[in-house]
Amino acid sequence: MFNDTREFITALQASGDLVEIDEEVSWDLELGAISRLACEKDGPAIWFKRITDYPKEITVFVNPMATWRRVAMAFGLSPNAPIQEVYREYEKREGKVRPPKIVNGGPCQEVVRRGSDLDLFDLPAPMLHEGDGGRYLGTWDLVVSRDPSSDWVNWGTYRFMLYDSLHLTGFPRPTSHLGKVFQDHYAPRGKPMPVAIVVGADPLSHFAASATYHLGGDEASLAGGLREKPVEVVPCQTIDLLVPAHAEIVIEGEVLADRVGLEGPYGEYPGYRTGEMGNGVLFRATAITHRNNPIFTVDATGYKDDSSTITALSGALAIRRRLERHGVPVVDVYMPPEGAVHLAVVAVKYGGKEVAKTILETLTSRRALISKIFMVETDIDIFDMGKILHAFSTKCHPAHGVHVIHYEGRANTLTPCYSQGDRAVQKGATVLFDCTWPGEWSREWEIPVKATFDTIFSDPVRAKVLERWRDYGFDK
Repeated sequence: MFNDTREFITALQASGDLVEIDEEVSWDLELGAISRLACEKDGPAIWFKRITDYPKEITVFVNPMATWRRVAMAFGLSPNAPIQEVYREYEKREGKVRPPKIVNGGPCQEVVRRGSDLDLFDLPAPMLHEGDGGRYLGTWDLVVSRDPSSDWVNWGTYRFMLYDSLHLTGFPRPTSHLGKVFQDHYAPRGKPMPVAIVVGADPLSHFAASATYHLGGDEASLAGGLREKPVEVVPCQTIDLLVPAHAEIVIEGEVLADRVGLEGPYGEYPGYRTGEMGNGVLFRATAITHRNNPIFTVDATGYKDDSSTITALSGALAIRRRLERHGVPVVDVYMPPEGAVHLAVVAVKYGGKEVAKTILETLTSRRALISKIFMVETDIDIFDMGKILHAFSTKCHPAHGVHVIHYEGRANTLTPCYSQGDRAVQKGATVLFDCTWPGEWSREWEIPVKATFDTIFSDPVRAKVLERWRDYGFDK
């Protein structure tokens, strides 16, 4: 396993999954534009060696795990491992948590900045998209906080924008773990919430922080399970929290209970600039610690960013388990990168109106993060979007196969198709497209025979063709 970002970069260099840019690149939009295009082309990760206005000692590493190749490598698998193998590897390790190991000091505190030496603009936070409200420091971060009523420690990924030299402003959604703890335990008492923003931890620690994990779950222990080795953590310098010892940069501070700061808009993971500038939580920095020659990590959010792989993977597994607990005959779940964590494909043993209703009610009862669901049978490869589109086009009845549920107070406020008014009250809907054959149809007489190589030819014919395939002159 990789102990830090640097070891992961070395592996990406060896596999050809990294581009190193030595010429100077501006933090003001140029870096963001390069990184955004690379995502959309399923390109390699990028290591920017020279950033305008910043010394050569600090560099920027972008899009760590925005492709399945890089996710596979983070797990120690072959870069060419099938997506299904990555899913199963995550599921295997996710159930074997390992608590973190506290150590005395670590590389993340080789340099400590406090007092008059503290300036957030010393970090090369980029202006990622035209029209953003400011320069975003928290994109590929790991934010540590604690629930004071239970001492539960949460790791999460939350965006933070530079506000001034000592302050950041952020947007933890009210339904997020950090947002809920702040609203329940700190804001009502007028007490600041200690928070550590970790930039550039090892890849699987970031994976754990971005994972869809249950309320009260210990992401630090999840990270240990994914790594198959405990994460070494070190006490912060100015607040009572523990952070990964091998991280590149740590920003210590607190979210103020009696202050707000203007934040946004921002080009978020759904692939749109959603919302306008509004009041966000205000974070006051108390210290910056970092390694020598620190590497600042960035997720160039938007269409097919890092969330479309790592957040989608853990989210799919969470959906499957939730449906299993509610008696749905679910077999597997996939959230394709193109769906921007708004779309899930659910494979079931059998479908029908009651199954569709249970799926919709189950996945929208507390918070509704996805708005569209394809329900298919097990004869469809859910990891092949071409096959999903074919099933949708041919098996989903245009009137009877569409099921919708409406709700208020729990919608995903980053869903681009919702109006500003809907977002304000978290009002939305989720639709399920039933791409299964009706249960009452005769399997022998009413269900059409699929006209594909695997289904419409006999075993001997298929075997003969496959055996002689290259003899016919085909390369693949």
